[in-house]
Amino acid sequence: MKLNKIPSKILSLYLVFALALITLPAQGWAMLIPTAGAEAARQAELRTVQKSLESTMVKQRLMDLGLTPEEAMARVNTLSDAQVHQFASQLDSVQAGADGVDTLIFLLLVAIVVVVVLEATGHRVIVR
Repeated sequence: MKLNKIPSKILSLYLVFALALITLPAQGWAMLIPTAGAEAARQAELRTVQKSLESTMVKQRLMDLGLTPEEAMARVNTLSDAQVHQFASQLDSVQAGADGVDTLIFLLLVAIVVVVVLEATGHRVIVR
């Protein structure tokens, strides 16, 4: 009987120790970004912002608000790195000319799927 208890105790202690080790967080490898890489990233993001400021619609809107493109770019140059990054990333997510057509198409597709499901289940769809 004693011989059976010793391996099970050792196994239970091993499992407790292994589970405790599994719950520890993994080692992180945080590093500083070299200055040259950060400056190159800022320049790329500034080019993205400048390209969007040069579009005809944006130029016209800036002129309506009383700003020239040069004044707008001067203001962009005064932004911090984090602000430039946020501005450039938001520019990437904006769709030019988005007026809700994609939403309308989605709603039409949902309506078609609903009609097909109703017809398939034996319900009658009448459109007048």
